[in-house]
Amino acid sequence: CLATPLKPQYDGGIIVNPELNHSLEGWSSFGEAKMQHRESSEGNKFVVAHSRNQSHDSISQKIILESDKLYTFSAWIQVSNGSAPVTAIFKTSSEFIHAGAVVAEPKCWSLLKGGLTVNASGPAELYFESNDTSVEIWVDSISLQPFTEEEWKSHQDQSIAKIRMGNVRIQAVDAQGNPLKNATISIQQKASSFPFGCAINKNILTNNAYQNWFTSRFRVTTFEDEMKWYSNEPSPGREDYSAADAMLQFARSHGIAVRGHNVFWDDPHFQPGWVNSLTKRQLFSATFKRLNSIMHRYKGQVIGWDVVNENLHWNFFESKLGSKASALMYNWAVKADGANTLFMNEFNTIEESRDGASTPARYLQKLREIQTFPGNRNARMAIGLESHFVTPNLPYIRSSIDILAATRLPIWITELDVQSGPNQAWYLEQVLREVHAHPQIQGIVIWAAWNPQGCYRMCLTDNNFRNLATGNVVDKLLYEWGLKASTSSGATDSNGSFKANLSHGDYELEISHPSATNSSLVFKFNVSSTTASLQPLRLQLSA
Repeated sequence: CLATPLKPQYDGGIIVNPELNHSLEGWSSFGEAKMQHRESSEGNKFVVAHSRNQSHDSISQKIILESDKLYTFSAWIQVSNGSAPVTAIFKTSSEFIHAGAVVAEPKCWSLLKGGLTVNASGPAELYFESNDTSVEIWVDSISLQPFTEEEWKSHQDQSIAKIRMGNVRIQAVDAQGNPLKNATISIQQKASSFPFGCAINKNILTNNAYQNWFTSRFRVTTFEDEMKWYSNEPSPGREDYSAADAMLQFARSHGIAVRGHNVFWDDPHFQPGWVNSLTKRQLFSATFKRLNSIMHRYKGQVIGWDVVNENLHWNFFESKLGSKASALMYNWAVKADGANTLFMNEFNTIEESRDGASTPARYLQKLREIQTFPGNRNARMAIGLESHFVTPNLPYIRSSIDILAATRLPIWITELDVQSGPNQAWYLEQVLREVHAHPQIQGIVIWAAWNPQGCYRMCLTDNNFRNLATGNVVDKLLYEWGLKASTSSGATDSNGSFKANLSHGDYELEISHPSATNSSLVFKFNVSSTTASLQPLRLQLSA
């Protein structure tokens, strides 16, 4: 929250008078609000919507939107008093599109960042909305920038090349240090650095075809149900970790990392049946025992914990144990496995701009509440975004992750799927490209654990483990991004040099030359974000 708003992105894009330097040119009142042009003591000019009686009473600007464009949107917002959510909405002839929201404060400016696409080209009207009609809405530095699909895809590709790939140069020389032309080089990837995976369930323990299909692709997983409280303690004191233990052993034997999902789920519909009848004191004791049971059991065996799942949409534990229940549980988690990463895990933060419960601003509010709870200052927090999509809004996804990325905390896509429909595979590819291109995304898990009766919302294979269209998308991207073990080969040029662009990870290189007495030289190396700045790998073969 800044004393003065920053300049509008892209100089405002297609917005007229984005900094309000030309009085109210281009702007109109919306609904029954009164509109006023104001200037701060520092000389900053902005527009104010006041005398508001309905949530949509605000200011507006009319624009033309095109269906083949992707639009990023931003504005700096302030309210006159209190603290109030403010949403940017685009009204078209057929729909009201929520482009983004922010919890605005008085006496400082907050960035509202979002984006949108439209189904049909035509006129539209931008306005702002707040259910708190007692506040004035102040707006400044507005921007709406269109991009073509080609421009958007180009940015994704450039970002992936920059943050996920590295250029490696190898130079082969003889015993005297002279370049070796036509040395044969083979580079085999041993492990990818980027965690890309898929959920599993206990069906994998007894199905060889499932095992083979899964282990040939993924390096990280999440158990669909087998670590949840209702699975581990179906009746008071009768703990059953047999399925989770076996699945963990399976994952470990194949070098697959496991996310701990989840310690608690705040949804009242997914509690062990016996929990509902407990008194407050009994529930406090049961939750403390549950957390310590699972976290101590699997300490050092999982790469992170979803401590309280979906605590923006649900409040089972808060309703029983008090408003700070989630923060308290993270405090217990710090004490039980403080060296591990502790996630909030939530849906609709990047999927659905109309869901006011879990906007990026709401997510950050809850995150701060947890972090500021006594004893949680050093908690290794991380952001989990479930990512259950219907129709993805790529500009909104990117802007929402940008907002969360300002925390500099790790961000994972934890349960990615797309609702069944004719565009399911295409939407899946769009989302995967978008999130993999964001520099703050540190892992992706697809929510497609196989079940013979059908997956949660999206399968990658049929029951014979032949790829569906969604599975083909995953395979295509695994190869394109170098996330699946592969081998590349070639020969050195006249300078004894060989160049390769490789995804971050561990590699083994084999080099040989007819003039070398040792038939070949094997060398192990790692490609990371710092590789590009290193000197060429100089490999000497004996003559």
